[in-house]
Amino acid sequence: MSEKEIPFVDLYAQYKSIKPEIDKAINSVIKNSSFIRGEHVDKFEKSFAQLMTNKYCVSCANGTDALYICMVALGLKDGDEVIVPSHSWISTSETVTQAGGKVVFCDTYEDLFTIDVDQIESKISSKTVGIIPVHLYGQPAEMDKIMKIAKKYNLWVIEDCAQAHLAKYKNKLVGTFGNASTFSFYPGKNLGAMGDAGAILTNNESLLRKMTIFARHGGLKKGDHEIEGINSRMDGIQAAILNVKIKKIEAWTKLRKEKASYYLKELSGIRDLELPTTSRTASHVWHLFVIKTSRRDELSNYLKSKQIQTVINYPVALPFLDAYKYLGHKKDDFPNSYKNQSQILSLPIYPELTNEMMDRIIAAIKTFYN
Repeated sequence: MSEKEIPFVDLYAQYKSIKPEIDKAINSVIKNSSFIRGEHVDKFEKSFAQLMTNKYCVSCANGTDALYICMVALGLKDGDEVIVPSHSWISTSETVTQAGGKVVFCDTYEDLFTIDVDQIESKISSKTVGIIPVHLYGQPAEMDKIMKIAKKYNLWVIEDCAQAHLAKYKNKLVGTFGNASTFSFYPGKNLGAMGDAGAILTNNESLLRKMTIFARHGGLKKGDHEIEGINSRMDGIQAAILNVKIKKIEAWTKLRKEKASYYLKELSGIRDLELPTTSRTASHVWHLFVIKTSRRDELSNYLKSKQIQTVINYPVALPFLDAYKYLGHKKDDFPNSYKNQSQILSLPIYPELTNEMMDRIIAAIKTFYN
């Protein structure tokens, strides 16, 4: 990477800012050989549940496993239908199939990117058992309306909070509305490990037990297997790292919001550039800063020529992936997701992004359009 390049995410810069604490935490795990579960994992589960105002936390190997474990614990059966947003990372939908269910896609809002709650009821059938709203890019979905629909039709709700640590809907933290909520600590997330890691939050003690048992080979004690389960564990090193970073997450979230505000202010008024819309009832935590433009590929290539990295999250909406060809969906089935997939572009946004770097990005975008 050249000296002048602005990376999309700079995880090394984050590490350098907390290096002594991280190194001490890793050394502690090595010294005590607490590589699988142990004190660091126990501490993180308690700390994360407390941070997110939930009673219980089940740590696991990654955010994808978290979704799968939830659905198995909720009793998903072959043929059961689960409604998911049409624009998300594939974990949201593939885990439904893995757990034995059938994916039913629902279009997203053109401006907010979250599931269009006005279309959910039209997707419900006699086989529908649950809804998985995704707080995409750090923007909370409309949880009040979703929970009202779920209650009306007796459906469970799993909140996919992989990109929304500390986001709030109507001053209440996401991850506190549904039957359970899932989180990813993939390195680039707002709260990221240095490898894969995930967690599930719930206030339901019965669900807690089922999820814990399933994630640990079907038993709470080694050699005592009540059911067939899977092996999905957060390792000690990742937990120790997260125990350091969890103390920083509130300050880092504040910085993300400040940088998003700066982008919104400095990039306003540019023709053919649509800036992110934020819901009036929610607090966005800006895992990603996603702009839209009909000249997306041109802009991306121009910024690349100026040593500025960008990413497309996600270039193909789920129903249009080869993996879901069997469903036979057409672009008119999900017009908002279809339109957005060809226009979205994510700009760099992270706590370590300096004002000078942001000014370079903003100036380059203005030059491109002028």
